[in-house]
Amino acid sequence: MKYGSVEMVENMSVPTEIPEGDLDLDGAVIVALGCNDKGVWASCEESLEAALARFRAEGVDILARSSWWSSQAWPDPTDPPFLNGVVIVRTDHDPGVLMSKLSRMEDVFDRRRSVRNAPRTLDLDLIAYGRLSGDLDGLILPHPRAAERLFVMGPLAEIAPAWRHPTVEGDAATLAAQATVGVDARPLNR
Repeated sequence: MKYGSVEMVENMSVPTEIPEGDLDLDGAVIVALGCNDKGVWASCEESLEAALARFRAEGVDILARSSWWSSQAWPDPTDPPFLNGVVIVRTDHDPGVLMSKLSRMEDVFDRRRSVRNAPRTLDLDLIAYGRLSGDLDGLILPHPRAAERLFVMGPLAEIAPAWRHPTVEGDAATLAAQATVGVDARPLNR
């Protein structure tokens, strides 16, 4: 089976919910995924599924995943719409190494960094690494804008509504309800 093939993606099995008590939410490592340029894939959904299939090769195990959420591009709604989701992962990588692995995955998916907020084939953001907070050699944790984004907090609230933000008051469900950016975000097929 070829890496990144549709067959590989279709055979991937990842839980969509975490049974209560099965995960230490204080130690949760959370990654957000996004795409609004399908690149070589048939769709952004296929691109994101292929990205998930690559996580294990990078030493990252997916413990739970949200559904895909669609929203207008931000800050320029004339760009193609985004598809976003969130995964909770387990890894032995420290935050800096994990972010390097995520950046390398973006490169493999032909992510171009031309102008800020330009359309992208793959966008991977490290939202939280347990309860760590602060500037870790240029990597700011938790992600400084995640709490205000429905396209991040909505998917996270699907799989871990009780997760508490390390520096902003509130759990994922509350933060999703209070989000001010991407308020048009909705899960697909609902």
